[in-house]
Amino acid sequence: MNHISITTLEAPELDIYARLSEGQLFHYNEPKEGLFIAESPKVIGRALDAGYEPVSFLMEERHIETEGREILERPVCAGVPVFTAPFDVLTRLTGFKLTRGMLCAVKRKKMPGIEEICAGARRIAILENVENPTNVGAIFRSAAALFMDAVLLTPGCSNPLYRRAMRVSMGTVFQVPWTIFPEKEKWPEDGMAKLQQLGFKTADMALRNDTVNIDDPGLMSEERLAIVLGTEGDGLCEDTIANCDYTVKIPMAHGVDSLNVAAASAVAFWQLGNR
Repeated sequence: MNHISITTLEAPELDIYARLSEGQLFHYNEPKEGLFIAESPKVIGRALDAGYEPVSFLMEERHIETEGREILERPVCAGVPVFTAPFDVLTRLTGFKLTRGMLCAVKRKKMPGIEEICAGARRIAILENVENPTNVGAIFRSAAALFMDAVLLTPGCSNPLYRRAMRVSMGTVFQVPWTIFPEKEKWPEDGMAKLQQLGFKTADMALRNDTVNIDDPGLMSEERLAIVLGTEGDGLCEDTIANCDYTVKIPMAHGVDSLNVAAASAVAFWQLGNR
């Protein structure tokens, strides 16, 4: 093990944990793919299971023999720097209490294409401009648990490999195939056309009166279906709704007009998922 005890908070090797933003990490290795920071043994383990490559670790020294032991014993971690310090030092360094005392800097992979992600998929989720990383993480967790085969995101979404999104998802961002629609293509026109070429019908979740029931037999019997979810507050743009094959509204009680997008995704995925 390449174990390095931290003696100063100013060590340049620690910049990626303490002094670089998510955006700076994303562009860290340009023109190659950048980095992201995974937090907690569960999330780190799922990233490694998915074939991601660790760059370094930052953890409490005591966790070398406890929470982090199984991770560090993996062959892919051989020779990877392991920076350690007491809990209070790490808290000052990162500005927050570490979840189970372990962070890992990881190399991003090249983004796969839409065709690759959708190959063989029967049920996929589309996220349009979902900006809150907590919601993105929660949607991924629901997608993994409730029978979605893949997730596609528009460029306006929070990145699934931002730390909070990964943490909320419990690492399921590494278990559900996903990609981002190319910025050079226009959404929704080009994206919807691509989905149509791949044989998908599209169902938008929207607060409108011209809707079908979420348990509509025709909707549920579609061979390939994309469930489209919109941003917090404003929901889906009108052009997206106009381009979809179905508009679906979840029935509400007690005068409640809507659900949070993450909660709505769980209901839709359970009803319409690929069981």
